[in-house]
Amino acid sequence: MREKAGQRGGIFSKLLFLIFLVVFVAIVYLVRHPLLRLAGDFWVVDETPQVSDVIVILSDDNYEAARATRAAQLFRAGMAPRILASGRLLRPYAGIAELMEHDLKAQGVPANAIVPLAHRGTNTREEAVADAQAIASHGWKRVLLVTSNYHTRRADYIFARTLPKGTELRVVSAPDSEYDPENWWEHRTGLKRFLYETAGYIVCVWELRHSEPQTS
Repeated sequence: MREKAGQRGGIFSKLLFLIFLVVFVAIVYLVRHPLLRLAGDFWVVDETPQVSDVIVILSDDNYEAARATRAAQLFRAGMAPRILASGRLLRPYAGIAELMEHDLKAQGVPANAIVPLAHRGTNTREEAVADAQAIASHGWKRVLLVTSNYHTRRADYIFARTLPKGTELRVVSAPDSEYDPENWWEHRTGLKRFLYETAGYIVCVWELRHSEPQTS
């Protein structure tokens, strides 16, 4: 009798677990879109711009030049007197910084307000090191960092630990046609951006695990 009662109890426990699992999966399915939007929004940092010494645009702008466009808007609004166009070299004689300089001029930014910075950085961390050296050499203390919306969280983490100590950093998001936090999972490019940033963020946290934020 005890053995049968134990068997019935075990079956009842398994049934309860199965019911709980089905209900949990159903709830997750019903709220999947808000959860996915929340996950998509996590990568976007968009701080209120303040008057600064320089606007820094990160390399590898998209086809529409969204980063340069956002930086030019900030410049025209009087947020900074100059723009550092940070771009990796594609050849010894040419690179992305030149393209960004062209995009900025097309947006009405005068040539004497653009500081092109060609470097050989192949990732955000290497680019941050090159940018930090330029910022230190010019004595800039207040920095507006402009990059694509999906890239802002990782860029903020890296630059906060790479810029000269005491630098005031604010990160401004440039809306990107390839990543919409509201429906990123519905498009191949959005999905790729999300997964790439997830992996990239994990890597940068590991690489900079012993570094403390230097910016305010």
